[in-house]
Amino acid sequence: MQAQEPVSIDKVIAVIGKNIILESDVRSQEAQYKARGINLGGDMRCTIFEELLFQSLLLNQAKIDSLEVSEKQVEGELNRRISMFIKQMGGQDKMEAYFHKTVPEIKNDFRSIIRDQMLTQQMQGQITSGILISPSNVRKFFRKIPKDSLPLVESQVEISQIVIVPKIKDEEREYYRNKLKKLRKEIVDGADFETKATIYSEDVASAIKGGDLGFVARNELVPEFAEAGFSLRTKGELSDIVETDFGFHLIQFVERKGERVRLRHILIIPKVQPEEKARAKSKLDSIAKAIRAGDITFEKAARAFSEDEKSKYSGGVYVNPRTGTSSFESSQIEPTTNYVVKNLKVAEISSPFVTKNSKGKEEYKIITVKSKTKAHISSLNTDYQLISDMALEKKKEKEVSRWIKEKQATTYMKIDKSYHSCKYKYKGWLSTEF
Repeated sequence: MQAQEPVSIDKVIAVIGKNIILESDVRSQEAQYKARGINLGGDMRCTIFEELLFQSLLLNQAKIDSLEVSEKQVEGELNRRISMFIKQMGGQDKMEAYFHKTVPEIKNDFRSIIRDQMLTQQMQGQITSGILISPSNVRKFFRKIPKDSLPLVESQVEISQIVIVPKIKDEEREYYRNKLKKLRKEIVDGADFETKATIYSEDVASAIKGGDLGFVARNELVPEFAEAGFSLRTKGELSDIVETDFGFHLIQFVERKGERVRLRHILIIPKVQPEEKARAKSKLDSIAKAIRAGDITFEKAARAFSEDEKSKYSGGVYVNPRTGTSSFESSQIEPTTNYVVKNLKVAEISSPFVTKNSKGKEEYKIITVKSKTKAHISSLNTDYQLISDMALEKKKEKEVSRWIKEKQATTYMKIDKSYHSCKYKYKGWLSTEF
């Protein structure tokens, strides 16, 4: 979904079944890679062209096999990509200026492209579906890897945690709600919203822009904020005070474009009183002592006392959101927790410490390290899953190569002479020519 660079001359450079590839397709992709600083190595023009040949071969077979994607799936992917580009380009206005079109026009232009891409993905998935790898195949694959080519495995750690979130008393919450109500009255009486947001909002990222969130879609916001923001209609209209997990918000409507609205907000975060922090720390101290004394296991204590819904039911095991596993590299751990981990031995229980969660709220926790490995050259004994994944990927690559060779022999193909000198990864593209 990138705008194609204008070219003075365009021509068909390949026909794959009923699909064509244009010279402008290659040039556009090449410009995009260069703009992002991506170097594919070798002759980039030829590498891009072969990838387009492969995608066209997949699409041609998908149509032969009558594969389908629903309009709902296409629309969902369109919306996801539109949202991604709006974020990357810094707003809907900038994206529309880049494409020289409105959002509905952009969607219309790219709907068929997205559908074709989804069909090719579905086709590629079918080629490798059902491929499995046996333990003997894994061992055989590992033995064939040259010793100087064995992958380096970074230091990994597994963590379990028990989290206590200090409570904010009702009277404290009411104090901060009233503080925002006062700001609202001042704005209604003529004060400038942007000035107030810059001075008082605790959302640092938007405060420096006068509270401006830019154009946002409903699904980009937490439900309470979205409901209030999208119910506003006129420029400058203010919401009532809105409470979310982040704190209290005052929202101002700026403008609407299609399914997105531009909003400003002021965020006030209720503060936890020192005695509540001390109470949370004291509770964790008692839990840690009971675990060290053997009165209760860490896992049972996590299920009984932890207030982190994501980890308590698994006995406190902390899951890496990037990988979906319980293993973390040092760089993937929140800095404060990482500092504690580095000074903790396996099975040792930490003292209580304070961190901030993803919503900016303070929470106290104790952790234990379940396992810790040093950076090392991979081996079957310590890294079987990694080696297994590599072996499976290699097997899938072989199946894709076999499939390409088979389809090259049975699919109508013509490649322009200007691309005959390319060193192709998959032989067999040059059976006929213009």
